[in-house]
Amino acid sequence: LILIGGFVQLLAGFLAFRKYDHLGGAAFLTFSALWSSFGVTRVLCAAPVSGHLLDIGAGNTEGFTAGSVAFLVLNAFLIILASSFNLVLLCLTLVMELLTICFLLFTLESLPLPFEIVVLSILSIVCFYGATASLTNCVFGKDLLMMGPPLLTVQSSKKDKEDPLPCVCPKSHLTSGLRTIAELLNRGAVCGVPTDTVYALAASCKHPEAIEKVYRIKDRPQEKPICIFISNLEQLRAASPPISPLLWEFMENVYPGGVGCIIRKGEWLKKLGVGAGYSRVGTQDSIMIRVPDLTVLVHLIDMTGPLAITSANPSGEVDSTHHDMVISRLGHKLEGVLCDGESDEVVASTVVNCTKIDESGITIVREGCIPAGKVMQIFERAKNR
Repeated sequence: LILIGGFVQLLAGFLAFRKYDHLGGAAFLTFSALWSSFGVTRVLCAAPVSGHLLDIGAGNTEGFTAGSVAFLVLNAFLIILASSFNLVLLCLTLVMELLTICFLLFTLESLPLPFEIVVLSILSIVCFYGATASLTNCVFGKDLLMMGPPLLTVQSSKKDKEDPLPCVCPKSHLTSGLRTIAELLNRGAVCGVPTDTVYALAASCKHPEAIEKVYRIKDRPQEKPICIFISNLEQLRAASPPISPLLWEFMENVYPGGVGCIIRKGEWLKKLGVGAGYSRVGTQDSIMIRVPDLTVLVHLIDMTGPLAITSANPSGEVDSTHHDMVISRLGHKLEGVLCDGESDEVVASTVVNCTKIDESGITIVREGCIPAGKVMQIFERAKNR
């Protein structure tokens, strides 16, 4: 019975740790050690042969006395902690404290038998009810057998309750999350979004004031242009830009992906859906366009139209590769962040100047996640075709 009781307490502690209940795990491991120590000592002292062989007997139990005092102190801390969980766990720790007193009195040879019987009886009732209640509530998913409220509760301050998150932060895999960010962007908000490279700040091209806000959020110099993202190359074809066959061939080989192409700007952008933001994207003569290779972002662009995009980091600092970085660095300035976990890349896209592709070829403006050599190979294949 002693071995079974100690094993059950040990098993309960292991299961509690598996459920990340560290208090319950520590309590049951302590109870297992106490139960086993008290039971084994009780049996060995009651057996003359075993007690003689192990040198356990009257007047030679100082070590057990010290151990019982240590259990008393340790269990006192568990009582305080258990009072903040539920009444059943608190009762169990209180009864275990009484059992520890029994252990102490036994080592001092002053344990009254009726007191020991009463304590063990109460312990049996509490353990049986606690195990039955836990099992029943777990099986049926309801509080059918009450475990009791905590006696001590930590009250959070009103400030903690009232302080909202710095911005709306929906999950990218939820349709509702995607709709939330799309609605914000369509109303003229600036949001953090994932891309196929690093996280970016996005603003609708229909709202020039939102694009202006992007510059303020990043402390971005006004002379640095902002590019646009579209969801597919067919959108660009529908706008009928004056693009040569060579440039179409090159774009078809790099889109979707981490290459942005700088092409000549024109009124065709308004047909693409850029709208009122025409003067705030790109330069006076050129615009960088990219088709991202990320499903969630493509769906978002389908819901909003072309987006003005720039990396989601304060100007001059490293790129953001996780939505937590965007929230911590710029969350207080944004209306929303679409959370998608770690980014696929740690650097931004490669930027290619294609404005003179037919005369002198392409120029690598910025080497990013796609190596310059690979981009040049793609261009050569496109030119040979």
